[in-house]
Amino acid sequence: MTELRPRSRIVPTYVVLPPHTLLLDVAGPIEVLADANTEQDDVVFDCHFVSSADMQPTSIGLSVARLEPLPQSLPDDAYVIVSGSLIGKSDEPDVKRQRAEISTWLERVVTPEVTLVTICSGALLAGAAGLLDGRECTTHADCLDALKAVAPLARVVENRLYVEDGKRLSSAGVSTGIDLALHLVSRLTSPAVAIRVARNMVLYMRRSGGDPQLSPWLAGRNHIHPAIHRVQDAIMADPASDWDLSRLAALACVSERHLSRLFREHARMSVVDYVNLMRVTLARDLISQSRLDMESVAQRAGFASTRHLRRVWRLHNALPPSRYRIAGE
Repeated sequence: MTELRPRSRIVPTYVVLPPHTLLLDVAGPIEVLADANTEQDDVVFDCHFVSSADMQPTSIGLSVARLEPLPQSLPDDAYVIVSGSLIGKSDEPDVKRQRAEISTWLERVVTPEVTLVTICSGALLAGAAGLLDGRECTTHADCLDALKAVAPLARVVENRLYVEDGKRLSSAGVSTGIDLALHLVSRLTSPAVAIRVARNMVLYMRRSGGDPQLSPWLAGRNHIHPAIHRVQDAIMADPASDWDLSRLAALACVSERHLSRLFREHARMSVVDYVNLMRVTLARDLISQSRLDMESVAQRAGFASTRHLRRVWRLHNALPPSRYRIAGE
């Protein structure tokens, strides 16, 4: 249990571990909350790890012990975070019994005032409890059909990192649980705290819920060429820098002509196109996560002018920048 500091707002947080818990679904989001506790004093995430058994196996073979029992009731300001699990194990008799017990418990204790957060296939447990009925929600791409089957009244959204519908939040799972936890930290503390936590966890950029499950930051990375990865890492770390071809070729230790050929072969785009994609993705994040005017956004993202930004923007985004800002608020 987290040590409580005086005069802090306490956020009672109950992390539900089903059988065969996906460990990253727990470790990733809760590391975010734990780091947020050290970065500021106004809000304390008081985490309790609860389950239908006092020990649960996890996806990597490591068992988690000394879990608290499912509580009889929850305070109205509680947050319940339901982890995903290995769905392939859900037909085992004991697993099936425990999953039913967890869903029944969720249905009983998660009142409209309680905030429910599901990670990955944890949405299936909440959906079976009827807690997603009439709500927009999402889950891992491999579980979308299963979620629609157990929660036919839910409005299941595809290809989203996370979805927030009132006090019901859901994520696609695995690393997206971290994105959702950062979103919660930003909302309950401040964006500055969330940015510090992301930096501490060596996450270059927080992703918003509107991002597709395959983030643009990962575009062009489906290859194993070390020199091209080295160049892409440098561009991602500072998209606004003056990335001329000679400077990048020096990083790759190849000629400019050879770098251009390698980039098209492995990243499936030109060097200039990749730099522009990283810059417009940075601009999009700045627009959705700040109040900066377009001139400041263009400058910080490395564009020569707002006109240049808008020209590149139209190549990658269907909505204009103003609409993206509205969607992100």
